[in-house]
Formats: sequence, C-alpha cells, structure tokens
Amino acid sequence: MTVKKIETWLTDMDGVLVHENTALPGAAEFIDTLKSNNRRFLVLTNNPIYTPRDLAARLERSGIDVPEENIWTSALATADFVSRTIPNGSAYVIGEAGLTTALHEAGYVLSDSKPDYVILGETRTYSFEAITTAIRLILGGARFLCTNPDPTGPSEHGVLPAAGSVAALVTKATGREPYFVGKPNPIMFRTALNRVGGHSETTAMIGDRMATDVIAGVEAGLNTFLVLSGITKRDEVETFPFRPDWVVDGIKDLITVAQTGEVEL
Repeated sequence: MTVKKIETWLTDMDGVLVHENTALPGAAEFIDTLKSNNRRFLVLTNNPIYTPRDLAARLERSGIDVPEENIWTSALATADFVSRTIPNGSAYVIGEAGLTTALHEAGYVLSDSKPDYVILGETRTYSFEAITTAIRLILGGARFLCTNPDPTGPSEHGVLPAAGSVAALVTKATGREPYFVGKPNPIMFRTALNRVGGHSETTAMIGDRMATDVIAGVEAGLNTFLVLSGITKRDEVETFPFRPDWVVDGIKDLITVAQTGEVEL
C-alpha cells in the first residue's frame, strides 16, 4: 500500500462544491476542515464573469465560507498571463467585471486603439458590434486570447452559449485560433500553485469533468480526484485515454483526507 501526502488542494466550484446556488453534501464541512487544519487551498472556476468577492458572496449564501483570496478564476489567470507576457499592455475586452477588474489590477489599459490583445471572456449580453470590433482588431494584428474554452454555460432557463462558442465565431471570421488560458490549460493550475506556494507532487485537484478538470490536473502533474456529483458519470470514465487517481461519489468522501492529509493510492 502506498500513502500519498496531500498538502495543497485545488477544487472546482460548480459540480463539486455547489449546484446552481445550492451547496452539495459535505462541501461546507470540507472547506471548514481545510481551514481548521491549515491546508493551503484554492477554489478554481472557469467562470470569468464575477470577481472573487462576488463568488465568495455567492458561496457564503449557500453556506460555504471561502475567503475571496482563496478563489482563482480564469479571468485572474488570464490577467496574470498577459501581465507576464506583455507587462503594462493594452487589451480590447469582451467581458464583465471579473475580467476587466483583473486586467486593471494587473496594470492593463482597456482600449480599442491598436491593443496588444483582444481578450474574449463571458458575458450574458454578447454584442454584435463588440464582436465585429474584435474581429477587425485581430485582423489588424492584435493577439487573440480567450479566458476559457467552454462552449456552453448553465442558467436557470437552460444552457447559454459561452466563450468557446463565440471564440469559434471569431476564429471563423479571422482564421485565427485563440489561446485559451482557463481549464484544461494546465497553466491555470501552475499559476494557482504559484499563488499558494504549493508543489505539484503534494497537490490534489478535485473536479467533476474529465475533459477539463482531470486532464488539466494530469498534465500539470497533480493528484486527481473525480467527483461524480457533476458532469462526468462513472460509466464515462473508461471512455477517456487518461484516468483520475481516485473516483469518489462526492466531496463529502474527501473530508477525512482533508483532515489527515493522507490518501491511499
């Protein structure tokens, strides 16, 4: 028997901790256990619409107490990426407060005049005029970034087109593929680890999607847990060429591991 040490935790939010605005069984207890045992952790989400403060308030309303500094979004990862690649640059942005705030805090200027980047994020009101401007700027030489590749997102009325779908439209018009910063790009996990000072060998990623959370964790060299409380079902796991290290029913099954910091492999 091999025992793995888990010192740092990265966990997806939707499908792992919450469904819509309802906490999943064991989610609040899991987070409380991490905090009471001084475990390093971040809640990761591909949703770039909201700021960490917004998301912390949303989780609090569901009964889960996560400090805003323990939330890492694709918007923050994107802002970190561009600030390292072209410091103090400029960007034309299609998105909402989560993305624009992150870019401002990273020293970026938002502009439609010869920007370094066109950055596509999520918004509930995609503007044809804004998309047209983005296309023209990309054809004019701006680099094309997208916060996340998700083709759809949830709403109380059903699925909505998300950044990945709109990115496909822009690609069709420009012939330019975007660079996606969010999951499954392992760069989002690496920047998260840098933020908390974790090491890949002793870090675990918890997710509900094989095609984003688990593959990114595998490629980043993390220990991976798939929870079956979200998108991927048990009988689908075998259809993928890669595997999570552990498959559990839900986050409630990981409370003891969060407490002891050990899990059998």
